[in-house]
Order: sequence, then structure tokens, then C-alpha cells
Amino acid sequence: MTPLTYACHVDDIPPGEGRTVRVDGHRVAVFRTATGWYAIDHACPHAGGPLADGIAADCSVICPLHERRFALDTGAPIGHDGPGVSAHHVEVRGDAVFVAIGVPAAVPTAA
Repeated sequence: MTPLTYACHVDDIPPGEGRTVRVDGHRVAVFRTATGWYAIDHACPHAGGPLADGIAADCSVICPLHERRFALDTGAPIGHDGPGVSAHHVEVRGDAVFVAIGVPAAVPTAA
């Protein structure tokens, strides 16, 4: 398994929002929602929109540029036939959020 890398402090991301962080040289959008913590690729594959700036609700995010929606737990597209994004494994340990790039997302960590 790819090692977990520190991404941010839990207080860096308010509940219901996302932030772009750099993990092992990759830009990743990390979200803290009512259903847990998630990490997906930072850019929408349609036009490169910053997914961390999108509207997050439960287990999905809507790209702020063209309103394409993605599942936070899998990265799958929702309601469109465009490509999805990669979802990455997240673990919260104490006050620290860790991400493993390239490791499929598991059951979400409680918010």
C-alpha cells in the first residue's frame, strides 16, 4: 500500500467545505462533509475547474465552472457521461488528516 502522507490539520477544512492540498507532489481536493472525509483529484476533467471550490453535499461535489457532479467516495461522474476523477484513501488520526495517493477510497472517516 502507498504510504499515508500528512495532508492538513482537521481545523484547516471547515465542515461542509473542501480545500486543495499538495500530497506527494499531487494537487488533491480534500473535503470534510457530514458523511466523512474524502480526497479526490483537484481538477474537473471537463475544463480543469477547482473541485475544492465546488459545492459539497453529503457524498458529492459540484464543479464550480460547469456544474458537473462527482461522487466524493468513488470519483464517479453523477448525472453526466463525462469522465470521473480519482478518489484517494483518507485517514484522520487525532487532529491530522492523511491521504494515500493512488489508493482507492475506503469507508469514509467520520467528520
